[in-house]
Amino acid sequence: MQREKAEPSVQNLPGPKAKEWVEFHREAAATSTYVYDFVWDITEDADGPFCTDPDGNVLLDFTSHVAAAPLGYNNPKLMDKLQEFDLVDPLKIAGQDFYVSTGGTPADTELPGPAHLMDTLTDITDQYGMDTVFLSNSGAEAVENAMKICYDNCEQPKYGLTFEGAFHGRTLGTLSLNRSKSVHRRGFPELSGIHDVPYSMAGVERLREKLDPDHGHIPPEQVAFLILEPVQGEGGYQVPEPEFMRAVNDLCAEHDIPLIADEIQSGVGRTGEMWASDHYDFEPDVITSAKALRVGATIASEDVFPDEKSRLSSTWGAGDILSSIQGTLTVVAIQEHDLLTHAKQAGERFVGQLEAVQASHPETVVDVRGLGLMTAIEFDTKDRREAVVDAALQQGLLTLGCGQKTLRLLPPLDVRERELDIAVELLDNAIDHAES
Repeated sequence: MQREKAEPSVQNLPGPKAKEWVEFHREAAATSTYVYDFVWDITEDADGPFCTDPDGNVLLDFTSHVAAAPLGYNNPKLMDKLQEFDLVDPLKIAGQDFYVSTGGTPADTELPGPAHLMDTLTDITDQYGMDTVFLSNSGAEAVENAMKICYDNCEQPKYGLTFEGAFHGRTLGTLSLNRSKSVHRRGFPELSGIHDVPYSMAGVERLREKLDPDHGHIPPEQVAFLILEPVQGEGGYQVPEPEFMRAVNDLCAEHDIPLIADEIQSGVGRTGEMWASDHYDFEPDVITSAKALRVGATIASEDVFPDEKSRLSSTWGAGDILSSIQGTLTVVAIQEHDLLTHAKQAGERFVGQLEAVQASHPETVVDVRGLGLMTAIEFDTKDRREAVVDAALQQGLLTLGCGQKTLRLLPPLDVRERELDIAVELLDNAIDHAES
């Protein structure tokens, strides 16, 4: 497959081989999300946003595996460097109890290890005064550890603050913060003391009332943290106004409340900056990252983290050797190839194209929004959105829903104009089909 010439090509989705793989997977797998029966065949051609399924269908993937594959498939910016790595076993070690060398000295080694990834993360969060990292396996774990260090750092930890539309993970602790869909947390026990407000200036004003020392009912000194997504992901790709982010920042600074930025979907270049927080007058005390980073990471300054041994720990935290290499090389590729600038410019072009689609479908497309290559198109109903997702798939375009009736589009950070043009044409056709 040549990325320069590849085209989506679909005969039948799902085909007979794909159906066999899906049935085999589900024989032992617990029920989960599974948007549709798309199967990636890792033995077949894949390049950039293009991939192949077991039946030979070629698809244009504008999900990037929910932002977890920021450079698409088999990108040479990453793969050429990974070829230097001879696979070893174990690829995961007890990284909180043991250390690992990738040869030579830390300053003179061919490949980065977990320690290099942590060093890289402190470099790209230096503007926020962050110098300490705890690695984990997933974004949910990164948020759990962010909450833990904030609770530990608060003398009277009783409250936490979150926002309507928020999504922060599926572990029991993070579920307590979620406000995007009831199915995520319905019936599960929750952490006490979690309060939520609208993701808007009205929400900030409500927080001011709650925290007011004379008239409020939440003592600020008992608030362990406020957590928010700089761009809401699962909640519908909501891009906040700069005034809102500035007001949140100022409120937290006024009351000395630690501010956690959940950058699991929006971070590592997705929005055209390394962190979505960088777009705003906004200074988080803790950043959580995962997905594009390939591992979970909780990043803050040393004084936020507990200094008591074993207060934080994880068998595989800092121990996933291959993922740490991929994470570091991903950041290096973004920096070396100036993919932040590219993502910003490509995102602006893409949003303009999607706005043209909206103009041609004024009754069904109600909004287009995005920041960098974290882009979305909102429909008049959920059913319409679902019909567009299905119609796009049948043409070979992979997309994902979010929020109640929004479609998210996440091309690779080095997406090309030709690939954006193909996606827009297929999406326009899918909307025509959904309307008819």
